Amino acid sequence: MTEPTDSDSTPTPDHLLHTGAEHPVDPEDLVMASGRTPTPELVAKAKKDLEEQGAAAVERVLP
Repeated sequence: MTEPTDSDSTPTPDHLLHTGAEHPVDPEDLVMASGRTPTPELVAKAKKDLEEQGAAAVERVLP
């Protein structure tokens, strides 16, 4: 059996991984974390949620 050689089968190097805790979440990130495409309306709602709830807004959409 041969080893896979494509880039999809190799692990991501540690220096490229992050938890998100290193940087503040912006509204677009929050919309995308919910599985939606950022639209002006959704980004505005996400901005409001982040202002009102802070990190808890992110915790609501992520498991």
